[in-house]
Amino acid sequence: MYKKVELKNGFVGMEKEVTKTWKEKDIIKKNFAMNEGKRHFTFYDGPPTANGKPHVGHIETRVMKDIIPRYKVMKGYKVIRKAGWDTHGLPVELEIEKKLGISGKEQIEEYGVEKFVKECKESVFTYVSMWEEMTNKVGFWVDMENPYVTYHNEYIESVWWALKQMWEKGLLYEGHKVMPYCPRCGTALSSHEVAQGYKDVKDLTCIAKFKVVNEDKYILAWTTTPWTLPSNLALCVNKSYEYAEVKANIGTDEKPQYENYILAKDLLETVLKETPYEVINTFKGEELLGIKYERLMPFGEVEGKAFEVIHGDYVNLDDGTGIVHIAPAYGEDDSLVSKQNGITFINLVDKSGKFVKEVEPWTGRFVRDCNEDICKWLKEENKLFSKEKHLHSYPHCWRCDTPLLYYPKESWFVAMSKLRDELVANNNKVNWYPDTIRTGRFGKFLENVIDWGISRDRYWGTPLPVWTCEDENCRHQECIGSIEELKEKGIDVPEDIELHKPYIDNVDLKCPKCGKKMHRAKEVIDCWFDSGSMPFAQWHYPFENKEMFDNNFPAGFISEAVDQTRGWFYTLTAIGTALFGRTPFENCIVLGHVLDEKGQKMSKSKGNGVDPMELLDTVGADATRWHFYTCSSPWLPTRLGLTNVQETRERFPKYFMECLFFLCAICRN
Repeated sequence: MYKKVELKNGFVGMEKEVTKTWKEKDIIKKNFAMNEGKRHFTFYDGPPTANGKPHVGHIETRVMKDIIPRYKVMKGYKVIRKAGWDTHGLPVELEIEKKLGISGKEQIEEYGVEKFVKECKESVFTYVSMWEEMTNKVGFWVDMENPYVTYHNEYIESVWWALKQMWEKGLLYEGHKVMPYCPRCGTALSSHEVAQGYKDVKDLTCIAKFKVVNEDKYILAWTTTPWTLPSNLALCVNKSYEYAEVKANIGTDEKPQYENYILAKDLLETVLKETPYEVINTFKGEELLGIKYERLMPFGEVEGKAFEVIHGDYVNLDDGTGIVHIAPAYGEDDSLVSKQNGITFINLVDKSGKFVKEVEPWTGRFVRDCNEDICKWLKEENKLFSKEKHLHSYPHCWRCDTPLLYYPKESWFVAMSKLRDELVANNNKVNWYPDTIRTGRFGKFLENVIDWGISRDRYWGTPLPVWTCEDENCRHQECIGSIEELKEKGIDVPEDIELHKPYIDNVDLKCPKCGKKMHRAKEVIDCWFDSGSMPFAQWHYPFENKEMFDNNFPAGFISEAVDQTRGWFYTLTAIGTALFGRTPFENCIVLGHVLDEKGQKMSKSKGNGVDPMELLDTVGADATRWHFYTCSSPWLPTRLGLTNVQETRERFPKYFMECLFFLCAICRN
């Protein structure tokens, strides 16, 4: 990518000699051993995924993470710097699917879960040597010889302990909710995962016409997801808004053709545009409540209350018609308002995101691929008012990039909403750099926190340690919090039990209520729960190292990129508050993204990425570190390229001399 350039004073060569000396004389280990018995200053290293290659953003985080612990050691503190590896979850599974040439859960199970899990385990350290090389080159002093690893039994046991604590506090529960769901991966996602995957896309939207029963008029409702219209069961208005009935000419001046429409008064001009109309009547939305309308699309049997107008506070006049189409199976708000109004339920989509056989025209097709055909069907049936492409932000899977669906699922949740006030209060005690994160991006997220869906219908992850009695009349449940408890309550538990699927799935318990067998819930948990547990799980707390944990909790300092406000920063805060009543870090430097030299986002498609190894080999670690320290505030985006790092290096003697002259002036005075 770069031409090798001649470096003044042989900086790169000197750096290599220095790192060689560090290794030969165990300088780093000696630094780790300094200040034994002195006051602790704790730094937590957020665990990267070891089966992914490091990029230049990881140089930035390592540079920023390194400077504070070094300073604290010089100030006489005992600073433990334990590296870690995030080894579970979809990132690993997707890589193995690619390697094996398979795709999706069905093919994984055909291949064999045990073989698949073994492949995952063997792959997690694919690029560990590259990570170690980059870490050593950049001069980040962290203990990589004794890291915490999230797939180790000891780590998982600590995570089980945490889940058991939440269970006993009434925070862990099973529930049926409409969840963001990836049809390719076949599993639900949590709100903080969804927050990482929004993309601006142009989707087909439409305004459908819902005919009022026994009247010659239509209610207009807008949707950005036409594929949900076959499952429509209600229409939602805001009873406090003004609505209007209009007589619109959808024909021509020569051959007029009139239809009566109902929609929000304030949106008449926006919706009807060039369609001539006459306002017949205006009224509050409350007058629309209870109005019955004809079913829009005749697919699947519907039993119970349906096809009427209901109220929802969330309905607004920002866009659309001021009337929302309700499909309870595919939206959180839709599901909630339907339950409040006694509306029934229908789901016409399978777990792979395809229409079921009842939806005859599009059976077996992925629902988002059917939007155009659904609009065509509506037009042929005189049930389409308009359609157009609309740019909006839509959630995608943070790992496989598939557009998400909102889908009804049984899942396990941590009741974070119960802890909302405590989360906000704890967050306000943290020193955020910049402070706007505390009250803005992160603070707002906590103020609107919802329950954390932690279960995943996948294979490579920490098993959810909940067992349920097989007797339908009993259904007693237990959460297991340790290997000792598992062996005490389990039936023929192997002495060296591995806490992974499929081995743990073979372990049953004896129900203490009825004596029958109890089977484990088949899910694994969100891998973000693993990383959020590192403050205690890295020490196998509470089973050992209690004093070590007590001395190093909470952390004095953490630092990661800004996207971790919806990732590791959140899971640390959530788990710390649930278990210990406090945020497990006191100071956090939030880093801006690394951009190319022109200030553009780096991407493979643009070819403007910077290879981290080549950068370090070309301009040197000291120049790169100095560039990150001086080019801008850490929380602002950083422009990075060979040229501007060289320019930073060339300015260094000037900075050094200015500091020297300043010190000399002080000494003279």
